[in-house]
Amino acid sequence: MTPLALSTRWNAGRHQSGEALIEEILELGIDRVELGYDLRAELIPGVQSMIAAKAVRVDSVHNFCPVPVGAPRPHPELYTPASSDRREREYAVTHISRTLRFAAEVGARVVVCHSGNVDMPSYSFDLLRLAARNQQYTPAFESLKLKAQIMRDKKAPRQISYLVESLEALLPVVQETGVHLALENLPTWEAIPSELEGEKIMQRFQDHGIRLWWDIGHAQIRENLGFINASRWLRRLLPSIVGMHIHDVAPPGQDHIMPPRGNVDFPALADVGQMDKVRVLEPAPDTEPDHIVRAVDYLRETWNFTESTQTTDGDPT
Repeated sequence: MTPLALSTRWNAGRHQSGEALIEEILELGIDRVELGYDLRAELIPGVQSMIAAKAVRVDSVHNFCPVPVGAPRPHPELYTPASSDRREREYAVTHISRTLRFAAEVGARVVVCHSGNVDMPSYSFDLLRLAARNQQYTPAFESLKLKAQIMRDKKAPRQISYLVESLEALLPVVQETGVHLALENLPTWEAIPSELEGEKIMQRFQDHGIRLWWDIGHAQIRENLGFINASRWLRRLLPSIVGMHIHDVAPPGQDHIMPPRGNVDFPALADVGQMDKVRVLEPAPDTEPDHIVRAVDYLRETWNFTESTQTTDGDPT
């Protein structure tokens, strides 16, 4: 079996049975999963029975999981720990705590978490539209990008302080469960934390079980829009990164397609792919099974990993 995990975001929406959900993933030759944020409560018993039977291993859980009771819909940003709204931050801490405890129950090492967004207009979507029309680096694009940067620089610090407060409140649960809480990089300019903000947060929290999660596709979109150099930031942040989402990107911003169908340079990431990080394929729910199988074969060959690869914190596979 491959040391890659697959996100149940791919198939949770079309199953009424947790056993059937896991069986479909096993049929692809994958015996590790990330339990996604759309995993409904009625699927949990079947998933747990498959875990107990040692048919599958859970490497990570994506917040919020299982879907909170009463939630209007599954979403990773139902409540965000960097929100300007105090009540929302309290809800975020409560439900992240529940996800951490659930992750410990199913044997996961990491909970992946979205931190939130700066309270500002979503300029990134306008930038994506311009880039899709080949208008990147035009005066209109650069003007909008500068406007977004100025507004973010003004508004982000207050919300970063809120995120830090939320993380402080979560530390006892992180330490109680022994599960890492990992803040995911997101593709938009408005997302919290930025790479630099994440680096600063890690100076305070990394030794206490809070880490970063690197989404390869999200980073590629940020590079496509001229926000970052993805490879440089990945290597700069590597000591703080506990795991990664793996998917490809069709420029400028169509993500969650399986490699090698986009413009991510996966051969250049081979050294990272062989490190002791949790590695999760994250295909869109409508992805054809053969695209996933092809991606596994491609990554196995491109990254040259073997069954003896180590997982997070040196635990053997």
